Amino acid sequence: MYLQKIPEKKSGRTLLTVVRSVWKNGKPSKQMVKRIGYVDEFTHLYDDPIQHFQDVVKEMTRQEKEAKAKITLTFTAGEALVPDDGQRKNIGYMVLSQLYEQLEIPRFMANRQRNLKIEFSLNAVLKLLVFSRTLFPTSKKQTYEFKDRYFEAFDFSHDDVYRSLSLLNRYADALKVFLHQQVCEKYGRRTDLVFYDVTNYYFEIEEQDDLRRKGVSKEHRPNPIVQMGLLMDAQGLPVTYELFSGNTNDCETLMPILHQVRETYDLERLIVVADRGLNTSNNIGMALAAGDGYIYGQSVLKASADLKAFCLDERGYRPYGSEDAGFKIKSRVTPKTIRVENVDGRLVDVSVDEKQVVFYSRKYAERARAMRQEAIDKALKLMNTSGQAALKASYGARKYVKGVEMDPETGELLETGTRYYLDEDKIREEALYDGYYAVVTSELDMPDPDVMNHYRGLWKIEESFRITKSELKARPIYVQRADHINAHFLTCFIALLLTRLVHVRTKNAFPVGQLLDAMRRANGTLLKDGYYVFDFYNDALKTLGEAFNIPFHQKFLNQTVIRTLKKPR
Repeated sequence: MYLQKIPEKKSGRTLLTVVRSVWKNGKPSKQMVKRIGYVDEFTHLYDDPIQHFQDVVKEMTRQEKEAKAKITLTFTAGEALVPDDGQRKNIGYMVLSQLYEQLEIPRFMANRQRNLKIEFSLNAVLKLLVFSRTLFPTSKKQTYEFKDRYFEAFDFSHDDVYRSLSLLNRYADALKVFLHQQVCEKYGRRTDLVFYDVTNYYFEIEEQDDLRRKGVSKEHRPNPIVQMGLLMDAQGLPVTYELFSGNTNDCETLMPILHQVRETYDLERLIVVADRGLNTSNNIGMALAAGDGYIYGQSVLKASADLKAFCLDERGYRPYGSEDAGFKIKSRVTPKTIRVENVDGRLVDVSVDEKQVVFYSRKYAERARAMRQEAIDKALKLMNTSGQAALKASYGARKYVKGVEMDPETGELLETGTRYYLDEDKIREEALYDGYYAVVTSELDMPDPDVMNHYRGLWKIEESFRITKSELKARPIYVQRADHINAHFLTCFIALLLTRLVHVRTKNAFPVGQLLDAMRRANGTLLKDGYYVFDFYNDALKTLGEAFNIPFHQKFLNQTVIRTLKKPR
């Protein structure tokens, strides 16, 4: 096999393919093995893409020859198993290992370790924590106990893992900046448009402290929580995160993280896309004062009477998108009064121009009606049969019930003795605005479709939160100290970044869950003389193998070859 370079006259680009020489009808010919892509698509990944892929083809040729070689292994009939000798190992993590190496995390850790008086490798501990959080999330104790499932020399103790948490916390901020720089260099990250959202994670404890506080839990749990603000780029790759005490309001988290990002990440003007919970006068005022922009969701139900009237007024709407969806859209630029703190610390009213984009979808309206009716039916049932305890556990039904009072800090229901009854006024008002949505922005000249498309991009950050909670199992959190908690979330952040990069590198061909599941199931058993037999292969693993040049399709692999898969090939 060899690398073929095909220059295209029209575009001026060079296409790379892998071909082999074959005989066809008695004549020499060429057969394409793989289409790699255009050279310019890889310049941000490799200094010399052509040389890189020439080396890749050489390795492919070597592997092909080795795969065809016949090997004889001799077994003794009475050979016994040895307890806990780690004969079963995972190879799927090689995808993560290549990304870990590509981002040069080992170099960062080695530079930090020079100043430490420790006898174990801090990088090795971080690798174990990140790989296990991504593929086999569990407690730190069990993570250590199953460290032999990897083709790695993890030579450190269980106590060293906990010692490392304090050190990882010390370097967390610097590592996040370093990772940002690596993603910019290797994946062409743009930060002119960023997405922001907040979620929280619970602890299975009763007592609160400065960080772990009772607050409004996204999962409606009574446990102490910690708030996390996450900033994400347009590719869906996380940029950074920040932790806040559990009783911090969502809207109070944005400016601290943006201030930190501007100071340490060397970013220029940002347009922040966020949900309606972040749409406050303070956030708008501070963003504009810093020269930044915003695209925020706006609740129609909680909007001013003027905006509500604008939504319902049919004048100015124009069709948009599919006619089947009954989609229409319009916008206007209008003055908005925000209350901000001046240099003397006093609150003053300031008028700013803001673009309001409103849209309506018949499909969304039908879905809203169906969901509300389902919640009303459930509320009626709970009111008549179960009382407060059931209402407490069902937020969707509870909001249509009057007589319910909540603690504003913890979100818990208060015992009032009031009789429950349906809030008919709320139901009628909601019905009036079914299908209407609004987005507000500082970008007065941005086309309406662009505003809407950017706002819809928030689903990527919402999906990232789902990944951290369901796939990476970031909660509940069992470490207790604040520095250990931050180190735990650092490993979750790196695991999320690697997971998202896997998705990008495989061109979103499969859902994240399917990719991670395929990597988890790519396990082999030691036969003899360093040879492993692998027993799982599917389309997701095939795609991963092609994206990272890992021979997941081979049933037998030698340990020497396996160890070469850890770094980008």
